[in-house]
Amino acid sequence: MLILALALATVDFAKEVRPILEKACLQCHNAQKSFGNVRLDSREEMLKSRSGGPVLTPGQPLKSSLYTSADKGTMPPTAPKLSAAEISVLRKWIEEGAAWSEGPAHLQDDAALSARMHKRIAAASKEKSKAEMKPYHAVIPGSDVGFDMAPVPGGTFTMGRDDGPAGERPAHKVSVEPFWMSAHEVTWDEYRLFQFAQAEGKNPEVDAVSHPTRPYVEMSFGMGLNGYPAISMTQHAANKYAQWLSAKTGQFYRLPTEAEWEYACRADGAPLKLDEVAWYDSNSGGKYQQVAKKKPNAWGLYDMLGNVMEWTLDQYAPYTAEAAKSPWVKASKPYPHVVRGGSWNDPADQLTCTSRVASDPSWKMQDPQLPKSIWYHTDAQWLGFRLVRPLKVPSVVEMNSYWNSGVEVDP
Repeated sequence: MLILALALATVDFAKEVRPILEKACLQCHNAQKSFGNVRLDSREEMLKSRSGGPVLTPGQPLKSSLYTSADKGTMPPTAPKLSAAEISVLRKWIEEGAAWSEGPAHLQDDAALSARMHKRIAAASKEKSKAEMKPYHAVIPGSDVGFDMAPVPGGTFTMGRDDGPAGERPAHKVSVEPFWMSAHEVTWDEYRLFQFAQAEGKNPEVDAVSHPTRPYVEMSFGMGLNGYPAISMTQHAANKYAQWLSAKTGQFYRLPTEAEWEYACRADGAPLKLDEVAWYDSNSGGKYQQVAKKKPNAWGLYDMLGNVMEWTLDQYAPYTAEAAKSPWVKASKPYPHVVRGGSWNDPADQLTCTSRVASDPSWKMQDPQLPKSIWYHTDAQWLGFRLVRPLKVPSVVEMNSYWNSGVEVDP
C-alpha cells in the first residue's frame, strides 16, 4: 500500500508535509518528548492504535487526529496555528495514502563543482614557499565582514602523550605541511552570511554550494552573536562553509586535520597560564565569550583552548602506527569524528592540546527534523570550528574529499 501511495501521491512529503511536522509538531511529539504518549516522528508511530483514536488513518483525514486537531485549531496548542494552506496539505496528503519518504534530498555536491573551483583557486594561490607565508586579513566578498589567517610553519612533532588517557596514547611522531589557520574560531558574523545566503546570480560556484536549512530556534541560544563564535553546526555544515568560503574568496579553505590542530595548539611556544588564554567553566560565566579576548599562543592563534570545542576532519580512531603515517583519518561513518580544545563548559583539566572528544548522535537529541538534520547539533552549544588554508593547493580529488565526506547522513 505504501508503494502505491508513493506512486499516486501529488503532495511531496519531503517538501510540503515534513516542514509542517517539523515546525508545529515534533518539538513535543518525538522519541524523547512523546507528550500524550503520541509520537509523530515516523509513519509507524502515527499508525499505532490509541484509546483516543489513530493519529493517522491513510486515506481518511476525518479519522486522523493529525488532521482534525489541526483543522479545529486545537493543535498545535500554542501560536502560531497552521495556516489554511498547511491544513489543506495535510488533508490531501492523508487522502492520497500518507506516503512517507525518508532521507534528505542532498547527499553531497557534484564533484564537477570542485573541479571548476580548483581551476580558479590554483590560479589565485601565489605563495609557493614557507618564506612567502604572512599573516593576512581577508574580507568576504559582498560584505564588510573579515577574518584573519595566521601562518603555521610545517614540521614534525610528538602527537598525543603516553601519560594521558587511553585515547591520547601512544605518543607518536607526525609531520605536517605548512598552512594558515584562522586566528580565532569562525564567528556568527561570518557564518550567518553562509547560513542565510540567497542565490547571488553573480558567481555560480557560490550558488551551487549546498546551504543549511533554516534553523527552527535561535542558534546562539541567547549567548551572543556579533563577535561570538558560531556554534552547534555539524561537521558537514562546517565542511560546506569551508567550500562556500573558498568559492567566495578564490582561496582554498577546509577544516584542519587532527594533527594540524594539535600542532597549531602546541605552537612551539612557552606555556601560558590557562586563565590568560582560555575560557572554561571557572571563568566563563556559564557561556561562550567573544573571540580573541584572551592572549594568543606563540603563532598568533586565539582560543585554541576553551571557549568552544573545534571540529577536525578526522574520524575518531585509536592512534596506530599506520594512522600516524596518514595525513588524516578519512570519514567512513557519520560518528564519531574528532573534536578538539575543550570549551567554556569544561573544567581546566580537560583543556589540553592533546585532549580528544568523539562526536555523538546525542548532540542533536532535540532536533525535530525528519530525519535528524545534517546541518545542526542543537544540543552541542559548546561546539564550533576554525579553518585552515594549506600552502600547497590539493588536487581536485583531494579538494572534493575534504568538502564532501560522503557520510553526512546519520544512520
